[in-house]
Amino acid sequence: MIRKTILAGSASLLALTVPMTALGAHDHTQTEEAKPSMTVPEYPETRRGDVVHTQFGVDVADPYRWLENDVREDEEVAAWVEAQNEATDAFLAQIPGREALKTRITELTDYERFGLPQEKGGRYFYTRNDGLQNQSVLYVREGLDGEARVLIDPNEWSEDDATALGGWEPSPDGTKLLYAIQDGGSDWRTVHVLDVAEGVTIGDPVEWVKFSALDWAKDGSGYYYSRFPATGEGETFQALNTDHKVYFHRLGTAQAQDELVYETPDQPELNHIAQVSDDGRYVVVTSSSGTDDRYEVTLIDRQDADAEPRTIVPGFEHSYSYVGNTGSTFFFTTNDGAPLEKVVKTDIAAATPEWTTVLPEAEETLGGVSLVGGKLVASYLRDAKSQIDIFDLDGNPLREVALPGIGSAGGFGGDTDADETFYYFTSYNQPAAIYRYDMETGASTPWAQPEVAFDPDAFVVEQQFYESKDGTRVPMFIVRSKEVAESGQAVPTLLYGYGGFNISLTPGFSPSRLAWVEAGGAYVVANIRGGGEYGKAWHDGGRLQNKQNVFDDFIAAGEYLIEQGITPENGLAINGGSNGGLLVGAVTNQRPDLFAAASPAVGVMDMVRFDRFTAGRYWVDDYGYPTKEADFLKQMTYSPYHNVQDGTDYPAVLVTTADTDDRVVPGHSFKYTAALQAAELGDRPQLIRIETRAGHGSGKPTDKAIEEAADVLGFLGWFTGLEFAD
Repeated sequence: MIRKTILAGSASLLALTVPMTALGAHDHTQTEEAKPSMTVPEYPETRRGDVVHTQFGVDVADPYRWLENDVREDEEVAAWVEAQNEATDAFLAQIPGREALKTRITELTDYERFGLPQEKGGRYFYTRNDGLQNQSVLYVREGLDGEARVLIDPNEWSEDDATALGGWEPSPDGTKLLYAIQDGGSDWRTVHVLDVAEGVTIGDPVEWVKFSALDWAKDGSGYYYSRFPATGEGETFQALNTDHKVYFHRLGTAQAQDELVYETPDQPELNHIAQVSDDGRYVVVTSSSGTDDRYEVTLIDRQDADAEPRTIVPGFEHSYSYVGNTGSTFFFTTNDGAPLEKVVKTDIAAATPEWTTVLPEAEETLGGVSLVGGKLVASYLRDAKSQIDIFDLDGNPLREVALPGIGSAGGFGGDTDADETFYYFTSYNQPAAIYRYDMETGASTPWAQPEVAFDPDAFVVEQQFYESKDGTRVPMFIVRSKEVAESGQAVPTLLYGYGGFNISLTPGFSPSRLAWVEAGGAYVVANIRGGGEYGKAWHDGGRLQNKQNVFDDFIAAGEYLIEQGITPENGLAINGGSNGGLLVGAVTNQRPDLFAAASPAVGVMDMVRFDRFTAGRYWVDDYGYPTKEADFLKQMTYSPYHNVQDGTDYPAVLVTTADTDDRVVPGHSFKYTAALQAAELGDRPQLIRIETRAGHGSGKPTDKAIEEAADVLGFLGWFTGLEFAD
């Protein structure tokens, strides 16, 4: 399925000595008497402007508008970033146990890990990281058990290892490889072609690729991709992206000669993702106007030069995602009449295609389907846990794939005639293991299993349910050491959430989160509304005019953890990224008394102007339009930047962002931090950590990821009383 792969004046505070409310309920927490005092550096001066705009009769102050400017282009913003990082680094350097925490995260990260292999022409392509390589390396084998050969090593591309492999796709015969380069964490990609046998790049690169699939023509003559027009000078990382178009690049030609395959000039806001049908005849273009699962699907017959594009799913009303085809029978997943999704098929040879249900809506949410080896592999979510079922093409059940326990499984790609597929399984206490699955016999055999520096059985993963403010039953995963779980002790707890864009939070391994749990804490993931855990209704219940439900669900999770004795008062930290950063910022404003510490990462913090930069315009499906009165008035009730509660004691806050984030531009976090630092929020610090040569998250080098995790968790641990022993 296609998943689209957010005010007060400046202040110079005197240096503060921060009193700590500490915990003594566990050996890994410190009493207040045992903890040394911490000196908060003076906040850098932030210039306060006088920008005020009136919208629907509301005067909206935006005194830090100037912080929206690109740090690469504006010297004042660059100086502000440098000063903020200096202040933050000075504080973080005082945290006891931070180096020990970094060392342990490094040890937990240092295990051999593999990506899912893909077979083409008898060759097997996959990524591998030996443990601490900053970027994973792409390998190829001649045959399943052949000797591995390095094909691409991104660690050789830049001195800081911030240039990453941003996607790859072997040709149908396995002789060539498409690969995309991502620099500094940006969403922009540059695409190259590699000769697999020789290991050398051939032909010219293709630039300005963004939010694109990469798919070969079946004869290997070239590939399809989507791109935006080149931006103006100095606008690469901030300009709005419009006029997405699908092109075909023929090998051996320059990009300027690429064939324009599909565009919608009368609807420049649309995005277009191109896939080649399994039989190679059609290009399946899935168009969308935002992040919502409402698509148009258009077929382009590449064997008939005179054929016009044919839209088989019009109207942007429902989700229709291409699964595969056998001849003229095309299979799709859809939520049309099925909020938890179903599988349908249609015969495109008919003058007017009609849809027939193959897999009806089940009690579980259908997360994705693939057509491999003449069978349908369906991935369901049962209370946010994976369940994999195999069906024939008529929808008759064949078998269930046995999984090791509570966790997440994914993959199951391959050709329609393949006799094998590969999948991964992971959980909070288990890094991803990869299995080969025999499509005929149903046997799973390990293909790559990590050897780790901890005992997975020493940790307990459980699922509990709690009631939100309106009585809605919400699930959460709780991860603790067996010792803590059996003792029933209340321990410092890290609560994580997202709550948006139909994205489900399923179990997955994180070395840094495990380090938190090893130290005696609890890690909790709340599957709040706005996500996709229970289908369309769950998503709808947490977006647009229902967005407050997301915050209520998260607040209720925190209250539940305290009421149940899982975490003590003053022992709760919260974290979330992107839309989850908005979540953390909003609930910190709404319930600052509930949390000891908060870390919003790359968050959407200004709900009035989010739609003016890069990809922000897509988010109106979840947030609404700032230009519509009802949406604007709702957004102003929770916009983190506009709702800082001056004169109220706040938790300690560590905002994180990156200078090359062109998904959620860093100006969101800059302005929010300036507003926090300008207000009187008590004795705990409000700081920002700004990574350089990094973006929204993908492509970040391993060493940078470890450093950031140690800073964030060390900060959160200090203010919740969790000790990381030196």
